[in-house]
Amino acid sequence: MAAEMEVDQLTSGASNRIIPILRTLKVSLAFVYSLLFSLLLFLLPRRHNNHRRLSPPSHSKLRRREEEDTERRRALAEGIEMDCEDDDGVRAFHRQTCLFYGVRRNALFCRSWFPANGEVRGILVIIHGLNEHSGRYARFARQLTSCNYGVYAMDWIGHGGSDGLHGYVPSLDHVVADTGAFLEKIKSDNPGIPCFLFGHSTGGAVVLKAASYAHVEDMLEGIILTSPALRVKPAHPIVGAVAPLFSLVAPRFQFKGANKRGIPVTRDPVALLAKYSDPLVYTGPIRVRTGHEILRISSYLMRNIKSITVPFFVLHGTADRVTDPLASQDLYNEAASKFKDIKLYEGFLHDLLFEPEREEIGQDIISWMERKLGAGSKKVRVW
Repeated sequence: MAAEMEVDQLTSGASNRIIPILRTLKVSLAFVYSLLFSLLLFLLPRRHNNHRRLSPPSHSKLRRREEEDTERRRALAEGIEMDCEDDDGVRAFHRQTCLFYGVRRNALFCRSWFPANGEVRGILVIIHGLNEHSGRYARFARQLTSCNYGVYAMDWIGHGGSDGLHGYVPSLDHVVADTGAFLEKIKSDNPGIPCFLFGHSTGGAVVLKAASYAHVEDMLEGIILTSPALRVKPAHPIVGAVAPLFSLVAPRFQFKGANKRGIPVTRDPVALLAKYSDPLVYTGPIRVRTGHEILRISSYLMRNIKSITVPFFVLHGTADRVTDPLASQDLYNEAASKFKDIKLYEGFLHDLLFEPEREEIGQDIISWMERKLGAGSKKVRVW
């Protein structure tokens, strides 16, 4: 694969948007100038008059709309059903949903799946990609439970059934902290059972950063990363320079030129249609703060890549145009981890667990966890 392979820059991770800042920079600057001009007019002395003025929606109204949207999304998340029986009509697994309160006391929607036989070899904690949600991994969870693995999954803030403005991430560091706290709760509820963290795309970057902290790494057997968002670069150097300012001045501002149609992330047309017709998948234009957060965490990870010591398995499609497979190769080459593996899938796209070969990829992940645990580890009964 040529080193100069073109990769779409500054992706929104699993849900495909690219920030076309060069196209919208003039619009964005005009917005900031308008904001500053409005502030100036507000500070200048004004004549009082009796004319009725229209005012923008109050903060309380915006907050109420956000809460109503969260309630709607949570109901949709709760409504995701999955057949719990195997082909013979025998119950194959137990599934549950709950709310977990993160480090900033946001209600985060969570799911779990456990083998019906009560025997658990290990637990995999799934952290989804940007703009998607945990319910999309139900099929993968079924595959895992059939091999006696328990599964937990958490919707980030602003995603799925969790609190927050849909598709808006005020801080990926908050997501990292929530991931660590969620893992700690899982370990407390399941003593003695080995745990792995799984992250896709931007979720992979979150998992990698979380596992770089010693207290999180100590709770883990290892991490699995599919198509991680590493070495994400802006479309132009000026973008990197202005992104912090725009992120502070207008964090929720959306780039209207962002691609809403969705670039191909899987070669399976049915899976692709299902993703972009899913009401819990955010398909609107990416917001300024969200884009800046992706740049920030990506930059942090590449600066600290040689200090990574957690055992990991990174998987990437060579035809991925959302995140860079060469960055995954660099992670494998440069990380200090003693137990590490990489698998590149020739011609595969971004959403590996939604490719036609999803069962094979899922089995590759299970086989790696089995190898990490070793042939002598025992199953633990939890029911």
